[in-house]
Amino acid sequence: ELIGTYRLLRQDVAMTNGGFYTQAEFDIAPLIAAHPELRFLELGRSCVLRPYRTKPVVELLWQGIWNYVRAHDMHVMLGCASLEGVDPDEHALALSILTEAVAPPAWNVHAHADRRVEMRRVPLARIDQRQALKQLPPLIKGYLRLGCYIGDGAVIDPQFNTIDVLIILPVSAINARYFAHFGEPNG
Repeated sequence: ELIGTYRLLRQDVAMTNGGFYTQAEFDIAPLIAAHPELRFLELGRSCVLRPYRTKPVVELLWQGIWNYVRAHDMHVMLGCASLEGVDPDEHALALSILTEAVAPPAWNVHAHADRRVEMRRVPLARIDQRQALKQLPPLIKGYLRLGCYIGDGAVIDPQFNTIDVLIILPVSAINARYFAHFGEPNG
């Protein structure tokens, strides 16, 4: 039984086929231009059947992605991760806590201004960290554990009934403790 899937799109393939999907929501062009020596991989359209949205399944997906990253010598993974629904206030804690992982200047990407939704909906001092983390989907929690950065601003995607945030994960930023489990990066 198929319980989950992921779409992986290498930069070279994306550039010959109309670009990255992520560019429709986040201005990733300056980031890619600022790092011409790096190869980017877009992660998208992750879908896991509801009963299987657990840490072990996320780890299996991650192992497959990591094998692909190593096989194609990719340097940066990026893509949209989603919260269900289109009301940002329903995800106020989750969106607010994600602002703690906003990318440093060399990796920062902004949501397109005409689509941008403010993520900081609750002052950080008023956030119950445990409660906020419980509200995050397992996939986003997994990316955070790996050491990802979050883009600036969220985007409502009414077509998929989601609120999207940008995940930016340079291989160089991955927490090294994961290499013992998943394998060392290339080079």
